[in-house]
Amino acid sequence: MSTQCSRLGHSADEVGKRGSAAGRLAAAVSTVRYRIVDVFTQTPLEGNPLCVVLDPCRSELMPRIAREVNLSETTFPVQTADDAYEMRIFTPTAELPFAGHPSLGTAWLLGSGRWRQTTSGGTVIVETDERGARMTQPKPEFAFIEKGADAVLSALGLSAADAIYRSTAGGTVHVLVATSEPIDEITPNPEAVTRASHDCGGISLVPFRAIDDATLQARLFAPAVGVPEDPGSGSAAGPIGLLAREIWGTEPSITIRMGAEIGRPSELEVDTAGEITVGGRVVASAEGRFLLEGLM
Repeated sequence: MSTQCSRLGHSADEVGKRGSAAGRLAAAVSTVRYRIVDVFTQTPLEGNPLCVVLDPCRSELMPRIAREVNLSETTFPVQTADDAYEMRIFTPTAELPFAGHPSLGTAWLLGSGRWRQTTSGGTVIVETDERGARMTQPKPEFAFIEKGADAVLSALGLSAADAIYRSTAGGTVHVLVATSEPIDEITPNPEAVTRASHDCGGISLVPFRAIDDATLQARLFAPAVGVPEDPGSGSAAGPIGLLAREIWGTEPSITIRMGAEIGRPSELEVDTAGEITVGGRVVASAEGRFLLEGLM
């Protein structure tokens, strides 16, 4: 398999394989390799950054490494076959059963092709090439939010919403707020967002609006899991695409813009005509090693 990893200096077969020479050397010197990729962009230092940990480490170290990195997500993949891997996903303060940009960025780093990814939230297919990645997404379940709607609007600094729904896909739950109001300059209260998202059974509040029939703008606030604002959310994008078609009659294939408000512009490509797919460009931006003397 021709891989992104080989172009970056190692083969995908090294990832998560405890028996490899590289893995034994890493363990011996107490270092763990990582790479950072930026998802939903073709420009380094834009889009949504993701840390992918390449060497195996103990489960109890995973949340500590994610806190050290302090990006919206850090992944720990273990390759289980030539075209398959298992993965755990951590924010700075919580483990997630499923997430979008970690799925796209990790598969892209493993190499070009068709990957079967398994997390605790389910199994998805991710197809990658040199430009980026596209994944299938678990079908979301929706619940209309009426009780608690005022608290959601107040937390976001909005005066009205066209609809508020809780979406659940792969075990990850977002509170989606369809609005016709501008969202560029809203400054949500983090404590109020945490309370409102928790009271609605979600991890985040996600206001979104239609720019035109094929373009949406969205923002995601998830201080409840240590993410003040996420520059680009693949797990929210599929459900947003479905709701936008239902509420506003937007096209099945849309672009969702996120992250520009915090200097990390992201473009997410969503298709809901059949099986839900979410994708975007991916670019490598950094690599290094954690020095974990005495912790391995």
